[in-house]
Amino acid sequence: MAKARTSFVCSECGAVASRWSGQCPDCKAWNTMVETVADTPGVNRMSQTQHKSLAQTAPVLSLKDIDALDVPRFGTGIEEFDRVLGGGLVAGGVVLIGGDPGIGKSTLLLQALANLAATRNTLYVSGEESGAQIALRARRLSVDSAELKLQAEIQLEKILGTLADLKPEVAVIDSIQTLYSDALTSAPGSVAQVRECAAQLTRVAKQTGVTIILVGHVTKEGALAGPRVLEHIVDTVLYFEGDTQSSFRLVRAIKNRFGAVNELGVFAMTEKGLKGVSNPSALFLSQHDSQVPGSCVMVTQEGTRPLLVEIQALVDASHLPNARRLSVGLEQNRLAMLLAVLHRHAGIAAFDQDVFINAVGGVKITEPAADLAVLLAINSSMRNKPLPRGLVVFGEVGLAGEIRPAPRGQERLREAAKLGFSVAVIPKANVPKQKIEGMTIVAVERIDEAFTKLRELD
Repeated sequence: MAKARTSFVCSECGAVASRWSGQCPDCKAWNTMVETVADTPGVNRMSQTQHKSLAQTAPVLSLKDIDALDVPRFGTGIEEFDRVLGGGLVAGGVVLIGGDPGIGKSTLLLQALANLAATRNTLYVSGEESGAQIALRARRLSVDSAELKLQAEIQLEKILGTLADLKPEVAVIDSIQTLYSDALTSAPGSVAQVRECAAQLTRVAKQTGVTIILVGHVTKEGALAGPRVLEHIVDTVLYFEGDTQSSFRLVRAIKNRFGAVNELGVFAMTEKGLKGVSNPSALFLSQHDSQVPGSCVMVTQEGTRPLLVEIQALVDASHLPNARRLSVGLEQNRLAMLLAVLHRHAGIAAFDQDVFINAVGGVKITEPAADLAVLLAINSSMRNKPLPRGLVVFGEVGLAGEIRPAPRGQERLREAAKLGFSVAVIPKANVPKQKIEGMTIVAVERIDEAFTKLRELD
């Protein structure tokens, strides 16, 4: 029997090479070349029907002659999940949701599909668990599964046949890495199989109008396993964040063709599944009996929702030749840059100090509006003196020491005032035109000015 011919495929970009190498020749990523069985001519060759276009050939039209209609949506019955989706699911849309094992992907989708099954035709396709396991989970979650249809299958052609027969309005595929197509000889989970199965399911979604939700595995680095084309081909990409040891889960939208990106949904894991958290700001604020040094509250904007997050800093004398810089929930390189700005423009040196920064609650803050809160928390820890009670801040700090404005400043201030904060140190460009009741606004333009005005508030 002839030995099967193999090739090496990059798991990041999908490039194919005849020999293994440590670095992908195309995208230059390291240790991403995976050996797969190459497709041989005449054996399991794809038929031409698998590459049909998504629609019939359409005439060329002027953009102004095309009616721009709002995309109709339907809710899942879970408010936080609908928020992340941009208001609900879209007919014909393809959603990809990823996260660490055991973080709650299947639980959330089972709850959402059970809610939808009461009024819509739904289908749950499981490639990882048997029907008995899913039925046991549904019983444990106390969801109404009477109308929910289930299929335990991993062959793509059989799943496509089921979709054609049942014609569901919403289908969940759990997970895309377990599927395989007979048209390919490579193993399930390989780059070619993941790409082909996702493309075929997307084609069916666009042609028939069924909403398909794909569950994706993640790598050790936290990225979705398989090529990045998997993220490009779908309409919406959601990621689970948070520690599996914590009872709280964060779902973030990093791509959404039908809504805002960076939307954040907050859930609490209970015995009855995931429950939406109505006031997520309370999760990210520590409950101190009195003010403590090194703690500063900021307002971050996650999509359309302002959130209050506590930034904690600990500065201690270093006993090593090179002082340590550790940041959890914020970008590490930005911390080094902010310490340089602190020294140059405020005269506060930390070269011989270990600096540790943490965003409370496990949330990841990517926007630069957290800069001012980080510097104020560091200065508070170095002086061992707490910041004034009821203080909230936001603002980006530039390399010249200037404090730049943050988007949607008025919405941030309203959220802080609603939660009882009375003093806000903000960029001068973010000063609201109308006074916010119960809040004192302190406008600053430079980082040294911010420290000076804070000492006056003490």
